[in-house]
This record gives sequence, C-alpha cells and structure tokens, in this order.
Amino acid sequence: MPKRCIVPTPKSIAASEIHAAIDRIAQAILQRHGKNPKLLLLGIANGGIELARRLGSRIPGARTGTLDISFHRDDIERQPIPKEFSPTHIPADVRGATVILVDDVLFSGRTVKAALDELFDHGRPERVELAVLIDRGHRRLPLTANYVGIEVSTFATQKIVVRLDPEKPAHDTIRIESTVA
Repeated sequence: MPKRCIVPTPKSIAASEIHAAIDRIAQAILQRHGKNPKLLLLGIANGGIELARRLGSRIPGARTGTLDISFHRDDIERQPIPKEFSPTHIPADVRGATVILVDDVLFSGRTVKAALDELFDHGRPERVELAVLIDRGHRRLPLTANYVGIEVSTFATQKIVVRLDPEKPAHDTIRIESTVA
C-alpha cells in the first residue's frame, strides 16, 4: 500500500504533487503485481482515461483501456448521456485477468459501482482493484480504493476539478471549488 498524502482542503494542487502521486500509485501496483501478463488498467470515462494511460506507461506489460459507464449510471434520468464520450475499449479478455479500475476522483462510490456493472458485462475477472488520484471521502456505498494518490478532506458542497493535460503534463491541475454560490 502506498504512503498516502493527506491534504487539508487546499484551493489547488500543483502539477509536481500530482506527478508524485501518480508515481506512488504506479510503484504500489508494481510492488503488488510485478509484471503480471494479465494486468489490465481500465480508465473510467472520462476522468480516469488519462490517468490509466499514465499509469500504464510506468508499469511494464500493463495493458490500458477504457470503460464507458453511461448506461450503468443511476442518475441517467437527471443527467443525460454526455455528447462526447469514450466508448468501452478493453484490450484483452477480462476473464481470469487482474483488472484495476482507474478514476480521477473517488467520492460517493456510485461511479465505481457503475464501472463494475460495465466490467462484468464483459466477463468475470480473477480480481478487481481500484486506483484513484484523489479520495475525497463522503462515500455512499461501501467501497474503498486499493491505491490512492492523494486524500483530500472536503465538504460535500465542494467540487474537485482534475485536469490532466495529455500534451503538457506540466499544466496538470487539481482545483477545489465551492458549489454553493
């Protein structure tokens, strides 16, 4: 388990701290799984896609893909499917594989539940784990991440905005904003 970095509600988190957190997650996955030929890192669309790609580049032999959870969300009536989405792409058979679901922020747990539903539509993995860049608490489901880059103490009225720039990682940012006007 990586050393967790607990941050007391800052307004933003710098790129250097984000990169260090990604490195810690990748090292923890490597320690646990080594060069597992059946290791799949599946980024939950859209927030987890770039994080999964970056983790995959640090873990030899890991294959990366994408999970689209649009049709498994429990709030689909209130929030229609986004016009821009990334379809599910799983680069290998999930049956018998070790799958690490990857997302940017863990909050209530509802996104992870939807990702599990989508994953199991494609087969039964040997093991499923969860890696997140930010754990902000406030869970509504009994879920926890196996790998956490940064823990941030927030109020439920706050929003965390993660921007991982695929072209210029130096521009990566995490902002914590109030949703109350």
